[in-house]
Amino acid sequence: MKLVKTTLFSSIITFVRIGSGFVSSKIVAILTGPAGVAIIGAFSNFISIVLIFANGAINTGVVKYTAEYDGDEDQLKSLFSTSLKISVYCSAIIGLLLILLAPYCSEWLLITGLYTNVIRVLGITIVLYSLNTLLISILNGKGQIKSYTIVNAAGSIIGLIMTVVLVYFYNVQGALYSLVLTPSIVFFVTASLIIKTQWFKWDYFKQAFNKAIGKKLSHFSLMALVSAITVPVSEIILRNMVIAKVSINSAGYWQGMMKVSDGYLLLITTSLSTYYLPKLSSLKTTEELRKEIFSGYKIILPAVLVSCCAIYFLRFLIIRILYTPDFLQMESLFIWQLAGDFLKISAWILAYLMLAKAMTKVFIFTEIIFNVSYVVLGYVFLNIFHLKGVTMAFAANYFIYLVTMVLIFRKLLFGKSEAPVNS
Repeated sequence: MKLVKTTLFSSIITFVRIGSGFVSSKIVAILTGPAGVAIIGAFSNFISIVLIFANGAINTGVVKYTAEYDGDEDQLKSLFSTSLKISVYCSAIIGLLLILLAPYCSEWLLITGLYTNVIRVLGITIVLYSLNTLLISILNGKGQIKSYTIVNAAGSIIGLIMTVVLVYFYNVQGALYSLVLTPSIVFFVTASLIIKTQWFKWDYFKQAFNKAIGKKLSHFSLMALVSAITVPVSEIILRNMVIAKVSINSAGYWQGMMKVSDGYLLLITTSLSTYYLPKLSSLKTTEELRKEIFSGYKIILPAVLVSCCAIYFLRFLIIRILYTPDFLQMESLFIWQLAGDFLKISAWILAYLMLAKAMTKVFIFTEIIFNVSYVVLGYVFLNIFHLKGVTMAFAANYFIYLVTMVLIFRKLLFGKSEAPVNS
């Protein structure tokens, strides 16, 4: 699976996701306003945390070991069976907790009990989400990029349709139901594709729980859980700071800026997740890894730079197309957010090595430190530069993160050794 080929397929996913995502954002902005965008952003962060716990946070591990065990049927059977059991058990526990604690979650997260039933529905359907992410991870690890593309495109289209219909009839609450239900519906699309593949056998999912594989997956669970907690929580804290120190509408502008950022970077991040993780997992020597990393920089960074420049010069048009005139104040956020995006991708190309080679301790340490530093920098810059300070903190934090990644992998980048690299 080559990077260019993967990028071409990823561009299909990106086109559909960006198109559906931007249409959804426009409708939500028109019908709910900046305050509604802020509420939906907070709920998205909450879902990100919950859904990681719901399948034991094993997605990255499943991708890595599916690629690593390719051709070893016995190992794959143990991997898939063990992963299935982890996903079902974890989603059952998390689903029950969500149903029981829904009123408290709604009050804590959204400062109202109006969304209690939305959280209960999430609890009921979460097992389908968990199974869907497991199957998608298997497709990714096996390098079946065409099926992976179909599933992701279908998910975006289904999400768009549900958002349009539910927001029109039920406003903010409808948007929240769309976020909850879409992944569960997509499960049936993913399952139908998996069943039709040549390699699929029910036997792959019927083996006993393998403790050795469970232990290997636990390292990735720990890394994913740390990310699942630190990243959305840091955004929730920063969003609450913006609301307290500026206004809820300003939080909506910041949320809108992040949606633009996520949208145009989707091609890059999709290529990284679908290509780099399985590819880096399969490489064994320092020289192979070095070549792959530098190849990624040569292809990816120029594309990111051109995208950043285009987005900046078209920022007023983008705001008018995607949102409403009420969002024009977010124009001042573009320059620092785009600078941060460039630095983020530069760092992520290296950071994927921590996942591919199961560098658990280093990953957890850097993830915690840099999410804490993001909040601290956000607090300081917000007090000095107001809303713009949040995006300035984003850029500053990723600059420091990039420097740290270069220092951690300096021997790989600049050394001459061709020794094997441990997984």
